[in-house]
Amino acid sequence: LGLCLLAADAAALHAPLKAIRMRAVTARPAASFPCRLAQAPAGGARLAAQGIMMQAEASAGDAAEPAKDAAVPTSDESKSLKETALTGAYFALWYFFNIGYNIYNKKALNALPIPYTMAALQLFIGIPYVAALWATGLRKAPKLSTSDVKTLIPVSLGHLGTHIGAVVSLGAGAVSFTHIIKASEPVVSAALSAAMLGAHYSPVTYATLIPIVGGVALASLKELSFTWVGFIAAMGSNLCSALRAILAKKTMGGGVGENMTETNLYAVLTILAFIAILPITLAIEPPAAIGAAINAALGKGLTAKYLWLMSILSGAFYYLYNEVAFLALGRVNPVTHAVGNTIKRVVIIVASVIAFKT
Repeated sequence: LGLCLLAADAAALHAPLKAIRMRAVTARPAASFPCRLAQAPAGGARLAAQGIMMQAEASAGDAAEPAKDAAVPTSDESKSLKETALTGAYFALWYFFNIGYNIYNKKALNALPIPYTMAALQLFIGIPYVAALWATGLRKAPKLSTSDVKTLIPVSLGHLGTHIGAVVSLGAGAVSFTHIIKASEPVVSAALSAAMLGAHYSPVTYATLIPIVGGVALASLKELSFTWVGFIAAMGSNLCSALRAILAKKTMGGGVGENMTETNLYAVLTILAFIAILPITLAIEPPAAIGAAINAALGKGLTAKYLWLMSILSGAFYYLYNEVAFLALGRVNPVTHAVGNTIKRVVIIVASVIAFKT
C-alpha cells in the first residue's frame, strides 16, 4: 500500500493540475490494487507501482489533449473574426478612395468651375466600368422589372442629391469646410432612421451626437471660407445621403430584382442618377458655358491633358469609393455607417490640408 501511494505521488509531481483531477477519476476502478499488492512479493510490488505510474502518465496525457483542443478557436469564432476583418478592410478602402476623390475633384473644380457638368461626368465614368463587368460575366448582371426600377428611383434621387450637394459645396469653398458641415450627417441619419425605420437607440448613443452638432456650429462660425452656398449645399447633401442610406438598406433584403448585391445596387443607382442629372446639367451649364470654362482654363496655362486627367481620376475614385461604401453599408446599420463617414472626414481634412497646403 505504501509503495502504491509513493508511486502515485511521484506521478502527481510530473502531471499538471487538470491531469491530476482526471487521474483521480480514472483511478477509481483500480481500488482493489492495494489489497492485492499487500499480499504480493517485493518484486511484484515494484512492477505494480510502475504500472500505476504508467497509468497516471497516460491519464495525464489524455487529459492534456482536451486542454490543447480548447485553445483552438471554433469555426463560429473564426468566421466572426474573418467577417470583422472584412468589414474593417471595406472601411479602410472606403477612406482611401474617398481621399483620392476629394483631392482630384477639388483640383478639377479649381481648373473647371462647372460643378454640375463635373458631377454628371463623375457619374458617367463608372458606367462603362460596371458594364464591362456585366458583359464579361465577372459580375452577375442585375435583373429588374419596371416595378423594381420604380422602387429604386427614390433611392437614386437621394444618391444624386448627395453627389450634387457635395460637388457644389466643394466648388464653393474649401474641402475642410465642406466636410466639417457634412460631419453632422449622423444627426440627420439618426432622425430619419427613427422616422422611417422606427429604429430608436439608447440615450447614450444620442448624447454622442451633441458634440458633433456643437463642433460643426463652432467651426462654421470661425471658418474663413464660409459661404452660404457651400453650407446649404453640404447640408442638402447630408439629408440626401442619410435618405439614400436608409432607403438602400431597405432594398438590400433581396426583395428588389435578382442579383441585386450591394455593388449592383450602387451601379443601378448610378445609372438612374446619371439619367436624371443630364437635363439638369444641360439647363444650368449648357455646352457654351462648358466651352467657355475649358477655354479659360487653357488660357491660364493648364493643358488639356491635365484637365482630362483630373476629371477622369475624380470620376474613377468617386465610383470606387461609393461602391466600397455600399459594401460597408451592407454589413452595418445606417447610423454606424454615418459615424464611420464622420470619422472618415477627419482623415480627408488632414489629407486635403497636406495636399493643398491650406
